[in-house]
Amino acid sequence: MSKTIRLTTAQALLKFLNQQYINIDGVETPYVEGIFHVFGHGNVLGIGEALEADAGHLKSYSGKNEQGMAHAAVAFARQSLRKKIFAVSTSAGPGSANLITAAGTAFANNIPVLFVPADTFATRQPDPVLQQLEHDTSAAFSTNDAFKAVSRYWDRVNRPEQLMSALIRAFEVMTNPATMGPATVCIPQDTEGEVFDYPAEFFNKRVHYINRTVPTQRELDGAVELIKASKKPVLLVGGGCKYSEAGEILQDISKKYNIPLVETHAGKSAVAYTFANNLGGNGILGTSAANKAVLKSDLIIGVGTRYTDFTTSSKTLFNFDQTKFLNINVSRPQAYKFDAFQVIGDAKASLEALLPLLEGYQTEFGDTLKELKEEWEAERDRLKNTTFTRENFDPEIKNHFSQEELNEYADVLDTNLTQTEVFVHLNDFVDEDAIVVGSAGSLPGDMQRLWNPAVENTFHLEYSYSCMGYEIGGAMGIRMSAPEQEVYALVGDGSFLMLHSELISSLQYNKKINIVLFDNSGFGCINNLQMDNGCASHGTEFRDYNNEIMNIDYAKVADGYGAVSYKVESIEELKAAVEDAKKQTKSTLIEIKVLPKTMTDGYDGSWWNVGVAEGSQKPEIQAVAKARAEKLDSAWKY
Repeated sequence: MSKTIRLTTAQALLKFLNQQYINIDGVETPYVEGIFHVFGHGNVLGIGEALEADAGHLKSYSGKNEQGMAHAAVAFARQSLRKKIFAVSTSAGPGSANLITAAGTAFANNIPVLFVPADTFATRQPDPVLQQLEHDTSAAFSTNDAFKAVSRYWDRVNRPEQLMSALIRAFEVMTNPATMGPATVCIPQDTEGEVFDYPAEFFNKRVHYINRTVPTQRELDGAVELIKASKKPVLLVGGGCKYSEAGEILQDISKKYNIPLVETHAGKSAVAYTFANNLGGNGILGTSAANKAVLKSDLIIGVGTRYTDFTTSSKTLFNFDQTKFLNINVSRPQAYKFDAFQVIGDAKASLEALLPLLEGYQTEFGDTLKELKEEWEAERDRLKNTTFTRENFDPEIKNHFSQEELNEYADVLDTNLTQTEVFVHLNDFVDEDAIVVGSAGSLPGDMQRLWNPAVENTFHLEYSYSCMGYEIGGAMGIRMSAPEQEVYALVGDGSFLMLHSELISSLQYNKKINIVLFDNSGFGCINNLQMDNGCASHGTEFRDYNNEIMNIDYAKVADGYGAVSYKVESIEELKAAVEDAKKQTKSTLIEIKVLPKTMTDGYDGSWWNVGVAEGSQKPEIQAVAKARAEKLDSAWKY
């Protein structure tokens, strides 16, 4: 008879997590860094007791909001290139419900996180317990069933012995590059504390090998044939390039064969912007250089991308009459998109195999790439030097606000700063290895176009789920992954208000982050969207009941928490604040009032398909609906 160990289910969970390792390219490291938790009646006496009894090497952190701490876990895994993860524990009911948004963020970005929400009693006694939902049609439902839509793997452990198969399956999913994403294992609160005689071998050290899938010879031959037949191919660099650490081989192929690189949101900083052939972000939020190269292309080589609408300009960016697609991806479903020739393999391994097979090939771009980049850099320099004037000011977002309305904002917010000038100067002032994180609002557009990463893996834009409130919790998770680098959360006032709870956690656990808050007193991005599409400004400006613009002192909020704060009213003050913030040992907040309508706008190929009220009687909306229908005629249909 095999040896057994008598443990509660929660104790067994932690003991198992301590024994999980990952091996990539022969390097073996512990896989689970620790556990985030907000304790409640569903988990404090189970997982809470287990952490008290024996946490092993697992680090334990208490979040202030379940969503915020889970976003920290997502960002930690992402910045760690998915080589390390956190588990996340909450109570049942609202605690687990608060995790749903973060689980969706992890799912959309293919980021492994182990969610361990508590559940109602497996015994169904003494039902209905606090926070339990009673469904007339089934007693099996709970809040945690909502995780099914946002989990790569989902299970409910009603018996202690079920934990074993559930965890083994969850870790297989989380360590498989083709299926990687969040796993949810729900554990009823009575089950968490129930004891069981577990087989000792279940707690043996387990090594999960992340193998680099290599394409078949048929796939390589087909790829070579397509590339050599093309005159102007473009390498579309997706998130898979970053996770496979394909930066060096991307540069080798690009330089040797003069193939331009353009970046998705997830792929940006897989290669530093300083690389000559890196034309920056493409798509709806793309640079003029990247989008023009794509429009000229006859072959898109999509490497590790899932072709979101922001990457493809809602499937309108490409010239489908001349452009073919070659997709390199570990995921077969992603490789099949746009009827592409599919190469199923790891980004780095696949490109390394292709490099020598293309010998003798050259694109016909010639000096075009240099010209496109110089043209964009001149435009970026223009945006850096935009200045507000109280007469005849021409904002980047045109025909929305009158000069009088812009002057009103300047007076109330007491600022003449434009968003683009602040943004580019900020890029100049931070350290080269500083990491920036963003997620929602207008700032992702400026990040994708204007931020030039000088070091690989220093750009962290969550734009698959575009989750407001991700940035500050995310910054803390990034800092935990990269403790020697400065981390900057770039947030608008809307995102800050949505969720900044983990600023307190960063102070509590001495995980210094820097928050750079761009305040234009409103939801600027959505205001642009509604006004671009014929609607009036409605519900997106922060105006009070008297229709007066609100001027909120966010620096005081940070002061109240115990952070170091700065209020910036000029570029000189911005530089001084950034320099002083570098010297601080605790979290900082730099508040900058910026004028609305001064963020970047679209360039060639930028178009977004959004739902428009086709039946509206408003002429402006009717015109937008007509233009949309015409645009969709040339879009890819499936």
